[in-house]
Formats: sequence, structure tokens, C-alpha cells
Amino acid sequence: MKIPLAWLQLTREKMRLLVALAGIGFADILMFMQLGFRDALFDSSVRVHSNLDGDIFLVSPQSTTLTAMKSFPQRRLYQTLAFEGVESVKPVYLDFALWKNPVDRSTRGIFVLAFNPDDSVFNLPGVVDNINQIKLTDKVLFDAASRDEFGPVAEKFNQGESVTTEVGGRRVEVRGLFEMGASFGANGNILTSDLNFLRMFPNRKKGIIDVGIVKLKPAANVEAVLKQMKTYLPADVRYFSKQEFMAWEKDYWQTSTTIGFIFSLGTAMGFIVGIVIVYQILYTDVSDHLAEYATLKAMGYKDIYFLIVVFQEALILAILGYLPGCAVAIGLYNLTKNATSLPMIMTLARATTVLILTMVMCSVSGAIAVRKLSAADPADIF
Repeated sequence: MKIPLAWLQLTREKMRLLVALAGIGFADILMFMQLGFRDALFDSSVRVHSNLDGDIFLVSPQSTTLTAMKSFPQRRLYQTLAFEGVESVKPVYLDFALWKNPVDRSTRGIFVLAFNPDDSVFNLPGVVDNINQIKLTDKVLFDAASRDEFGPVAEKFNQGESVTTEVGGRRVEVRGLFEMGASFGANGNILTSDLNFLRMFPNRKKGIIDVGIVKLKPAANVEAVLKQMKTYLPADVRYFSKQEFMAWEKDYWQTSTTIGFIFSLGTAMGFIVGIVIVYQILYTDVSDHLAEYATLKAMGYKDIYFLIVVFQEALILAILGYLPGCAVAIGLYNLTKNATSLPMIMTLARATTVLILTMVMCSVSGAIAVRKLSAADPADIF
């Protein structure tokens, strides 16, 4: 059997090995958190989009993101009924209003989503079960997954207490709960009817909407109908499929804000930090055993043999450092999810991505560290 030279050299100095694993684990945690925040940003930004019951979506070309929409006339939405395959249309109103905490009376901006209760707009269980409640004047449904600063609304409601507060200076009552969750654009959400929305926002006019939803018949081809709308309807409104609507939202956060760049840069910095840490460990190991390596070199071992040994050490460090880093990251994900209501969960794709980055990181460090050994002359060493 071949002597496991790489493993023996790593385990000879156990304290050095532990320091190396701690450094790699730290670099992995940094990459996990940056990628986790980035993906949570994208996932949370399309929570509303993914729960809308529709096939084609109309928005103003001046709109940049769902939390910064520009309105357009509802008649453009009704014009889509002329296309073959269209089953129904549903207007949606969106805006921010000041929510007054029912306990401490502090105010916080909350995202208000409104629609005709007779339309099937959201396919969330809490919305479907309580849809009749928002038909009443000044009644709303509260997102139980909103941030804590909006008050213990869900707890009080579940205990049977009446929850009455103010939204936009208008007195409203919470008559049901649903769960959608906060995002980087909105810390909390409420749903109500289009008539209640116009009462909360007296400056808004009926028929001037923010999103138009088109529901197609089961046999209709989404791409074909979408192409016809883009061809025959005016360009004063943008037309999206559901996937395009979600991609439009994600693209805004990725390219039009610094957030996507910051998290990508943080991942790159974690990668570079890992390279430096592993390089220092491997370089020190090679330097400490330079005489032994020179003896093997004088015996006829080629440089490729030493390169393989160092790469083996690098991969061992990568795997051993990755495991605790991944475990700690999962714990931090749960902590962050509970504290921020963001969808921070460990996915197989992200775990695989960080593992590959870790292996590349350690391999690059090994390739740099082995250069000292390749240039060494046994005659000079002895």
C-alpha cells in the first residue's frame, strides 16, 4: 500500500491543522452568508409575483420594481380581452402606507396590495379562506410573516382579540391572516379590497392601476398570446409572462442597485481570504519538510509527484474545512431567517457551489505553494 504522505504531513502538526481548518471554515461561512443573502434578496423580491394567479402581467414601462410602480389606465388591461385564449383580467393596486403599531403606536411603512375580492388574484391559503372579510369596509388581512416592528398582530388575532389600528391615517381592522413574508423592499404586507384601497389613498383614482393580470384559458399558448399583445397593443404598457415578470424584478435588484454587487464582492473576498489562508499553511508545510522533499527528489521522484502530494493536502483541507463551515452556516441561516423573515435556507445548489469554490480555492493555493518545491535543488539544500 502506498504511504498516505499527504495525510501524515497534515496530521503531524495537529494545532496547525486545526488552525487551517478554522481558516477554511471561516472563508466558507463568509461565502455561504454572502450567497445566502444574495439569493434571499432575489427569492424575497418575487414572493408576490410567484403567488399571483395569472399568466400574463401588464406594468407601466416607467416602473422599476414592484415596490416602485407607476400606474397606467385600466382600459389597456381590458383591451387584452379581445385576444383569443384570454379567459379573464384582474387589476391590482399597490402602494406604501404608514402602519401604526397597535401596541406602542409607532409608525412604519407597510406594503398595501389591493384587488377586487371577486377575482382570484392570490393563491395563498389565508387569502382564499378570508376573502369575504375584505369585502367589508376598512377590513384588511395582515401578513403574519411581517417584521416584528409592526406589533404582535398575529399573536393578538390568534388569541381572539380584536386588532384595530390605522393605515395611512384611516382606522382599519385586521380580519384575517396570511403568510407571504418580508422582502428587501417591504418589511410587511397587508391585503384589502380595491374599494378599501381607494379609501386609504384618496389621491388614487379608480381605474388607474399598478399591475394588470391576464388569466388565459387552459389550452392557450402563453408565448403566442404574449407575442400578439406585444405586436398589436400600444407600447405604453409592458407585457410579461410570469417568468419574465419575476426575471424583471430580479434584474432590478441585481443591476440597478448596489446590493447584488456587494454580496458578489463579499463572496469573492471570502474566496480570496481562503486562498491566502490555505497558501500560508501549505507553504509552511512545504518549507518545514523541504529537506525530506529534497531527499525524495534526489532519489528520482519527479516534480509531478510532489505536486500531487500538495494537491492531496489541499483537497483534504478543503473537505475537512468545508464540513464545519457548512454546519455553522446552516445555523446562521436559521438565526437570520428568524430575525429578518428572509428566506435564508441551505439549498443543494448553494452547498455544491461553495464546495466547488472551496476545492478550487485550496487547489489554487496548492499550485502556488508547490512552486517553492519545484525550484528547489537538492544540492543547494544539502
